[in-house]
Amino acid sequence: MKLEGLAGRTVLVTGSSRGIGHGIARAFAAAGAELHMLADDAAIHEAAGRLGARGHQADITSSEAVAAVAQAIPKLDVLVNNAGLELVTPLDDAGAANEAIFRRVVEINVVGTFLVTRALLPGMGHGGRIINTASIWSRSAEALFGAYVASKHAVIGLTKTWAKELGPRGITVNAVCPGWVRTEASLRSLHAMAARMAVEPETLLNEIVSAQILPGFMEPEDIAGTYLFLASDLAANITGQSLGVDRGEFPW
Repeated sequence: MKLEGLAGRTVLVTGSSRGIGHGIARAFAAAGAELHMLADDAAIHEAAGRLGARGHQADITSSEAVAAVAQAIPKLDVLVNNAGLELVTPLDDAGAANEAIFRRVVEINVVGTFLVTRALLPGMGHGGRIINTASIWSRSAEALFGAYVASKHAVIGLTKTWAKELGPRGITVNAVCPGWVRTEASLRSLHAMAARMAVEPETLLNEIVSAQILPGFMEPEDIAGTYLFLASDLAANITGQSLGVDRGEFPW
């Protein structure tokens, strides 16, 4: 997909070694962007190499690690904050492991998004784009996923707040709210939901996609176009918004 204002622009996509992030990265690479890819696992280097991009391995909850990435990318046009963690955190589980998972989900999805944006902001000028990955669950909720749902609601709050802060500098900030996309994380969540409901995962998935206005289980490349649009010249007047890409599961 080719959109005006993408070729040659410097783009960083976090959480891009697999899943939605990798789909977004592939789309920007195809559009001619100078691409940087970041993830906390070593697979990011091979993934980046396949796309002709530069890979960065870092834990985004570490200020020092994020600062090192920012130093390697002195100028940035588009920041896609896609890195995230989606795990169950039942309220009635008083165990230390559940509490640790809760803290880690919030730390990555909220604090990590803040740290990356703060570190890369000095390299962004007028016309810069920040695109945050939220979720349909930032507009709704799901039992057992308290930390994830709360963190994605927080991402919408950050998006609206940063849009107001950075508007005077000519930088737009928007969020994309993906629905059900075939990724490792979504399939793991599907199995957790099915177990709670005592149904087979495939049965639950069929119910979910059938309830969408447009039935079907999306692939990562199906939502990448929305990120390209928000990064393009066509979206120059859009900021502070959250765009749902969920095949009509939550019309808003």
